[in-house]
Amino acid sequence: MERSEIGALVRSAVDGDAAAWKAIVEGLGPLVWSVVRAHRLSDADAHEVYQTVWFRFAQHLGRLREPEKAGSWLASTARHECLKVYRNARRLMLTDDPHVLDRVSEDGSPEQSLLEAEEAAAQSERVRRLWQEFEELGERCRQLLRVLIASPPPSYQEVSAALDIAVGSIGPLRQRCLRRLRARLESRGAA
Repeated sequence: MERSEIGALVRSAVDGDAAAWKAIVEGLGPLVWSVVRAHRLSDADAHEVYQTVWFRFAQHLGRLREPEKAGSWLASTARHECLKVYRNARRLMLTDDPHVLDRVSEDGSPEQSLLEAEEAAAQSERVRRLWQEFEELGERCRQLLRVLIASPPPSYQEVSAALDIAVGSIGPLRQRCLRRLRARLESRGAA
């Protein structure tokens, strides 16, 4: 979908054209899903975020300053909503219930549970650092990499249409973006 086409569809949807709204959702839905899936949320959280993004889009539809950039708006909103889910999941519930505190996991000893928890925390920290460095990349790199990690992966023609990049430029741009990300991670000892 080209930006001019997206802009026209958004303006039509603002005027109440249900077919335009449907075309927007069908055309940009895969982009939203790619961003949501990239955050590796549970299925329930992913579906919730997907619905929330479209709800927010409907709320702001008439206020978009650049309707032709609706894809960028949706991707950015999806990322923010995913991060909200992460922040809410990190909140701990404190307890002084001795039954909860003394409970032995069904998977094994308390020591094994501690080792698994430490490994999960280390993995979570690696993922957090990766996304932190990812956010420092330029907007173009972030958009391209988000779309390319979609599942199932979009064709280069779809990527070209969604991001307005020549098909022949996608591979080289992807390589440059990944090199930048790798260099950022290595410079901070997080590779």
